[in-house]
Amino acid sequence: MDFIKKLRVLDYVIIGLLLIAGLVGIFTAKNFRQTASKQIEATSKISFSVCIRGLTYTGDDLPVKAGEKTFITIRNVPYSELEIVDVKAEKRKQMMPALNGKSFVAVEDISLPGVYDAIVTLNDTAKITKDGAVVGGNKIKIGLPITLEGQNYRFGGTVSDLKIVHITTDEELNKVINSTGNDVQ
Repeated sequence: MDFIKKLRVLDYVIIGLLLIAGLVGIFTAKNFRQTASKQIEATSKISFSVCIRGLTYTGDDLPVKAGEKTFITIRNVPYSELEIVDVKAEKRKQMMPALNGKSFVAVEDISLPGVYDAIVTLNDTAKITKDGAVVGGNKIKIGLPITLEGQNYRFGGTVSDLKIVHITTDEELNKVINSTGNDVQ
């Protein structure tokens, strides 16, 4: 009993923290608590579009071209080079009333020469969780800011569309990887 009387408040706090850490470890081992690796349900190819509004470029052709690769940065964290699948760019437009006065027509805005609105479509492989697609540790969702960077450009935009192309469970993916016969180590 003399031992218990010699314990101080800090000693009780340390003993309490050790008990809590032990309980968390037991619950994790018994599968009562999900760890990050258990939340991944499948691996899939995804296709997402990045909308770049107000892109100023005075050259002849946009430097972003389908079939080339671009390096992306997600939330100011560099990720990887991805293939550009499609690029759609139009000069900035403005609405003008038609001659009949009852409808409107979209015409090029001559007050903003060299200003484009572009949609760039990219492909990648993502981990699919119950919260959505995860690429490079980031959930890819509509509205996510992304930077596209090439040899002579750096454009900032936001994800405007996301499509899951083909879902594969991790078990199917492991079978394909292990059945290739190429033992890379």
